[in-house]
Amino acid sequence: MIDRADLVYFFVSDMDRAVAFYRDVLGLELLSRSGDEWAQFGAGSIQLGLHGSGSGGARAGGTLAFTVSDLDARKADLAAKGAAIGHEGGGEGRGPRFVEFTDPDGNVLALFEYEGHV
Repeated sequence: MIDRADLVYFFVSDMDRAVAFYRDVLGLELLSRSGDEWAQFGAGSIQLGLHGSGSGGARAGGTLAFTVSDLDARKADLAAKGAAIGHEGGGEGRGPRFVEFTDPDGNVLALFEYEGHV
């Protein structure tokens, strides 16, 4: 059903400041950056993402993302089992498609489907 934990991401209010901290202070390798919207770092066996909060407030806590090979099927399965499905999107260019959902305590989890994922 779910392949593996792949990504943890945090919402940040100042992307430049956050990138500088994770790159320069923690020494993580910056893999990609898309303006003030997204930055992704190598962090061992998983990746760390920074999601810009835009004009809204940053969401507290982190999000744990898992990879799946069939996002639509997994989303339908989660919904059928009562999971609270939230934000979904992605898939632009070569970016992954994703869906967020919450556990019973409101912690945010996500599923990511990468193009060409097997």
